[in-house]
Amino acid sequence: MSAPCTPYAQVMHRQQIDLAEAIDILKETLPRPASETLPLTQAAGRVLSASLSAKVDHPSVDDSAMDGIACRLEDSQSTPVTLKLIGESRAGEGFSGGVGAGECVRIYTGAPVPAGANAICKVEDLQIEGDQVTLLHPARSQDIRHRGSDFQVGQEGLQKGDVLSPARLALAASMGYSEVPVYRKLRVGILSTGDEVIEAGQPLQPGQVYDSNRYGIYALLLEMGLEPVLLPHATDHIDEVKKNLQNADLDVLLTSGGVSMGNYDIVRDLLFGEGEVKFWKINLRPGGPALCGLWQGIPVLGLPGNPVSALVVFEVLFKPAIFALLGRTDAPHRKVRARALNAFKAVPRKTAYWRAQLNAQNGELVVQDLNAPLSNMLRGLAHANALVVVEPGQAVEAGGLAEVIWL
Repeated sequence: MSAPCTPYAQVMHRQQIDLAEAIDILKETLPRPASETLPLTQAAGRVLSASLSAKVDHPSVDDSAMDGIACRLEDSQSTPVTLKLIGESRAGEGFSGGVGAGECVRIYTGAPVPAGANAICKVEDLQIEGDQVTLLHPARSQDIRHRGSDFQVGQEGLQKGDVLSPARLALAASMGYSEVPVYRKLRVGILSTGDEVIEAGQPLQPGQVYDSNRYGIYALLLEMGLEPVLLPHATDHIDEVKKNLQNADLDVLLTSGGVSMGNYDIVRDLLFGEGEVKFWKINLRPGGPALCGLWQGIPVLGLPGNPVSALVVFEVLFKPAIFALLGRTDAPHRKVRARALNAFKAVPRKTAYWRAQLNAQNGELVVQDLNAPLSNMLRGLAHANALVVVEPGQAVEAGGLAEVIWL
């Protein structure tokens, strides 16, 4: 077993820092992702690495917003009125002639409006007998969708940092793109440590715990659009940690456990002894012992071993840093104000993130705790849909308003 041998208090690094500073340091430590070009079928959920401007007008012609007839506005205002049907215009094959006085053309949704026509009368307001069409209500010019009314050539439609949702992929295609530039997925290694930690499903001996962190972190990375890489579990031996990292093709390493003040906190010892420490300990609860540094050029974020601490640090530190790194145009969290149904205590000199349940009650948002104050109580986090943010010395009283992160 390895034991700490570095006088940590004398090592130059940031210690006991606020969360905002930790996010900035982590963002600067993370690698800048490269860009790649992908076909639309492979780009869902990815982040644009460049803005996209339209290559075409949309619509490309004046077209109809509905099925009916296209006619002249001046011929169709005193209804009922009968016009002569001279042809039809359908999507993909417009009417080649023009519409004159007293004439109309049968038209379908998305079809080009023929020359001379400047109004549409919907099919529900028509009586058609042969080539005679009677309008029961006036035609409307606003039912014509004009060329470029959605977007025009050269107009920016998607921004660098936009996440490609289904609607945004459809917009990219409408603008003329069959492939798009996106950031390459960061490969994020997940390394769990601890003699007491074993793989789920194996017989559990007294004092052992199942490795829950790797699966929670794995799912969070997938949710963020990153590429998780599960590394073999390491016991409390530095040499085993180093062996598990040999030849690992990673952009970032997330470790679980081994970052606190104990004699067997090996991730801490590894970075202080053979790597570079950027910061250690945050003014945060849960998750205060979090550690950030570099090992052989790989950025490392050391998460606490307690499950709740690990997942909370991921949410409030790692996730915002990644969003900032990618310049994402969306926010990492949705923050709201809610009425506290019970008191949420403050922690001296630390910002607290208490697990809670957020609901609507009598027309307002209300939040209550889950009676799971300890950082090993994973069940509380599993049933939580919110984190209540309590600043140092600013406890939230029952009935007061609380700042809430909606998970």
